[in-house]
Amino acid sequence: MPQNKIYIFDTTLRDGEQVPGCKLNTDEKIEIALQLEELGVDIIEAGFPISSPGDFASVEAISKVIKNATVCGLTRSVQKDIEVAAAALKHAVKPRIHTGIGASDIHIKYKFNTTREAILERAAAATKIARNLVPDVEFFCEDAGRADNAFLAKLVETVIAAGATVVNIPDTTGYCLPHQYGEKIAYLVNNVSNIDKAIISCHCHNDLGLATANSISGIINGARQIECTINGIGERAGNTSLEEVVMIIKQHEALGFYTNINAKKLNPISHLVSDTMRMPVQPNKAIVGANAFAHSSGIHQDGFLKEAITYEIINPEDVGADLSKIVLTARSGRSALAYRFQKLGYEFNRNDIDALYEVFLHVADTKKEVEDADLEVLAKNHIAVTA
Repeated sequence: MPQNKIYIFDTTLRDGEQVPGCKLNTDEKIEIALQLEELGVDIIEAGFPISSPGDFASVEAISKVIKNATVCGLTRSVQKDIEVAAAALKHAVKPRIHTGIGASDIHIKYKFNTTREAILERAAAATKIARNLVPDVEFFCEDAGRADNAFLAKLVETVIAAGATVVNIPDTTGYCLPHQYGEKIAYLVNNVSNIDKAIISCHCHNDLGLATANSISGIINGARQIECTINGIGERAGNTSLEEVVMIIKQHEALGFYTNINAKKLNPISHLVSDTMRMPVQPNKAIVGANAFAHSSGIHQDGFLKEAITYEIINPEDVGADLSKIVLTARSGRSALAYRFQKLGYEFNRNDIDALYEVFLHVADTKKEVEDADLEVLAKNHIAVTA
């Protein structure tokens, strides 16, 4: 496998759908899955087949239509879960079972009421069952972010020996700082004897707003798969945002990584997921938010109009977004006002703009944003007075 390729594992249809009010029907899931494949996602986690008949049907239906991406079904380390997932994935061209169990002492004690030794046994058994049913098995070490590194390494080594092709190291509660998560991945790279036989995967949650940073730290330290969702949706505060990690990798070429994602499709699929899941995207969301390429400060507007790269590190067209926006407010300057008048077809000289600017400020002080209709009134009044 290419050492510098980062595999994009999208869990919008599984972890993303766990957001209250975001339940999708099978047709909606198929539509999003097809667009994820068009986007260039490597693995689509289609659902948790044993959780409900509807989820089973959705995973089965997605398996029938996806031709290039791997289709993945989630399970617990329970034989029945794994067998049901395999049945749901039987039509997939490239099926993957994603099984796992808690790795932290917190989970082992309070969730499973068991011992580390029993966890190792259950993990190995589940992995072997899954590997007998499909050739591609991913094992998640839940709450790895708070797990003891030495035990985590033993668990990872155990499941790889049992047949896991990918090992997922989730920061399930979004607890880790980026350097801590990166050090955890590096520890596994350096202390798991058979680590070369599997891909390490990052699955980070955003409880402290660090999911993207942790995922990038993970790949810098040896992980080669990032698990993420469109718009960063997911449990509680959400998951790693697909569009963010993809564009960080694309913009920071010095990292030496690449993905198969077609960045021009990021904004269209963001809108599709937002509309279908009835989950609005916050305006200041990186890459896909309505204000991601909007400028309202006069200093920023002046610099942007002279040279876009002064305040934009991404060309909006490169991510399928509308052109950059100059938003007129009381903080805007003359250059932005002249630019907007020019866009409306008015060619005013410097003296005209100076006069118009004084009137503009009075309007701007009474409104949050000065619209084109306001500018038309200002322009026509000015022309009438100076004619």
